[in-house]
This record gives sequence, C-alpha cells and structure tokens, in this order.
Amino acid sequence: MTIATSCMLAAVLLPYLFTVTAKLAGGYSPTANRAPREFLASLNGMAARAHYAQLNSFEITPAFLSAVLVAQLINDAEQATVDLLALSFVISRLVYGACYLLGWSTLRSGIWFVGIGIVVALFCV
Repeated sequence: MTIATSCMLAAVLLPYLFTVTAKLAGGYSPTANRAPREFLASLNGMAARAHYAQLNSFEITPAFLSAVLVAQLINDAEQATVDLLALSFVISRLVYGACYLLGWSTLRSGIWFVGIGIVVALFCV
C-alpha cells in the first residue's frame, strides 16, 4: 500500500473523527440515536463546529479520492510526488478541522484553499 493509498483511507475515515467529537462535545446519549440528525442540528459552539467540519470533510473527500486516482492511474505521476501531495492534503484537513473546532475562521478558510490547491495539483501532476 502506498502512502497515497493510506491517505485515501485516512481521508475516508477523517469525517468520523469530527462526528465523534461533535457527539461527545454535544452530550450525545443513546436516546439521541433515535434522531441523530436532529441532535446534530441542535448543537452549538464547538460541538456544532465539529459537525460542520464533519460535513465539509464528507464533501471534499470524493474530489481528493478522484484526484489521487487520476494522478496514479491516468497521469502516471511520480509516486513520491503523489505521496507527498496526498500526505499534505490529509495534514491540511487535520489543521482545517482543528481551526474549525477552535473557531479560527480566517485561518480555516486559508487552509481550505490549501486543500483545494492540493486536489488541483494532484489532477495536474
């Protein structure tokens, strides 16, 4: 398994880190499992921001997965380059999530652009 492939798996699992964070910070209980979407919609503060990070992570993951596949299979890019970009993407998403949780909106937006730039770079290498 290449580093890029491992990063693909990490990107697929990363939204669930924010899901767990949102639920723990929001006081999730077994009774909330009857209507988990309603519970998540009722959150505020850091718990709500964790939920938003979760949603954004789910939104960007397909683009990242596609970009890695294009780089490796269609563009036949150097594996070291693909690995570096993929690892950079996962790191950017972790930083993005941390910024979201901490309420650092300006830095978060900048990191979001870094992540999108990495996706574009993967398509272009």
